[in-house]
Amino acid sequence: MKYGVNLMVWTTRVGEAEIVLMSRIKEWGFDGVELFLSPDEPGQLPSVKRILDDLRLERTTCVVLPREAHLVSANSEVRARGVDFLKRCVERTAELGAALMCGPLYAGLGVMTGQRRTKEEWQWAVEGLRSAALRGQQLGVTLCIEPLNRFETYFLNTLGDAAEMVRSVGEPNIGIHFDTFHANIEERHLPESLRTVAKQLGHVHISENDRGIPGTGHTDWRSVLGTLQRIGYNGWLTIESFAQPEPALAAAAAIWRDLAPSGDELARRGLEFLKSMSRECSIE
Repeated sequence: MKYGVNLMVWTTRVGEAEIVLMSRIKEWGFDGVELFLSPDEPGQLPSVKRILDDLRLERTTCVVLPREAHLVSANSEVRARGVDFLKRCVERTAELGAALMCGPLYAGLGVMTGQRRTKEEWQWAVEGLRSAALRGQQLGVTLCIEPLNRFETYFLNTLGDAAEMVRSVGEPNIGIHFDTFHANIEERHLPESLRTVAKQLGHVHISENDRGIPGTGHTDWRSVLGTLQRIGYNGWLTIESFAQPEPALAAAAAIWRDLAPSGDELARRGLEFLKSMSRECSIE
């Protein structure tokens, strides 16, 4: 497995100014970084790609669809903008030299209808994701769909939901994005849920139950990491927790207190914990 860290631990804005941060990330022992992506961010794609290439840091991207451009709106114009948004993000992912784009690639964050998803919404999402996946095939980009907890979306909440969506889309470059924070809320039995989706699992986000430093809460990491090893997962373990997030990110993730002394400490301690626990699981 490879170890990554999402730059949202520190910032959602990435450019040449972050070269010092990315150098530290490399020195700490991470294999790569994950970049928050939109049609406008990062604003200096060639420079960011060059910095990462020079540091020999691999990269993935994560995407959150805006409320005015997502796939399950009753408004056809919003859906069309959502498809265009995803395709542009796929293109920017490829421009960065990345081969994997992840996140809740179906609905706007926090968009709620007050009822369960409908068959019509499901089909809209299937059609939109298939269109984005086909663009991804042209550019060598895999899309991994992240189920979120019930307080952030009504549309996909469990790994089972995500697996059914992957099957419905039916394209070879669509997979499941598993996030330990959301799964801690929604899954009845994490190891069994992971075993069920083993063949479709494409990406993993590591976050403690309170979004703080991995290893400092009540998440059963031995069970999670051990199961990932046993099902043969060999992709990314990317830390996506938060220390002192920027105001807009804090509001989106409903974080109202500091969860770690700093992003640096969260990343370093989180990586040390993950590597230590992974070694322990590998010899059991």
